[in-house]
Amino acid sequence: MSMMGELKFFLGIQIHQSPRGIFINQAKYAQEILKKHGMTSCDGIGTPMATKHLDANLSGTSVDQTKYHSKVGALMYLTASRPDIMHATCYCARYQVKPTEKHLTAVKRIFRYLKDTIHMGLWYPKDTGFELTAFSDSDHAGCFDSRKSTSGGIQFLGGDKLVSWSSKKQDCTSISSTEAEYVSLSACWAQVLWIRTQLTDYGFHFDKTPMYCDSKAAIAISYNLVQHSRTKHIDVRYHFIKEKVEK
Repeated sequence: MSMMGELKFFLGIQIHQSPRGIFINQAKYAQEILKKHGMTSCDGIGTPMATKHLDANLSGTSVDQTKYHSKVGALMYLTASRPDIMHATCYCARYQVKPTEKHLTAVKRIFRYLKDTIHMGLWYPKDTGFELTAFSDSDHAGCFDSRKSTSGGIQFLGGDKLVSWSSKKQDCTSISSTEAEYVSLSACWAQVLWIRTQLTDYGFHFDKTPMYCDSKAAIAISYNLVQHSRTKHIDVRYHFIKEKVEK
């Protein structure tokens, strides 16, 4: 093993170190995939996703599956430093079995968004705290095909260093927005536990970790150790959060 100098590039990720902190992005990789998929001359757009959700579009015109996979796969790798495209990319990834022109248009919209935001990335300032904070959210029945909800979660260190993010369709079908938020809380806390375990190995220890959710009802269920009629149908694996909240 030998010292090759300051780390500046690793697996497609550019790393810029300064006395103030570290900035990472994938501008070079983003430029490469824009060129590869013929999107360098496209018009930019302000958001990666339209307000109207996608569906299976069974009657739509099919497109080349391999090319669709390639585009989605390229975007998925870019989410390593671009949490702003995570939700839109994961939504498009749901339709890789039988993609249509409608789905391809949604994917191209993400590329159009990238064109004007190619240098965006993550900033990790120096000499800030290491307090772990989490945020959880979900929609309700957002998937038009299965009527399942989507969980979203992000975790910060020191309040300003984003270290983890996710957007995932829930395995169960929630019958209310409260249930969807509760399931999302459980998934977010599972990620918090994993992060705490990793950081413990580096000598960081946490007493309590604040987690924020915009559903008062879901928070109330998390504090209530007694099962009642409105929550008895929820899968037992999601209730582990009650034990963690109690502690």
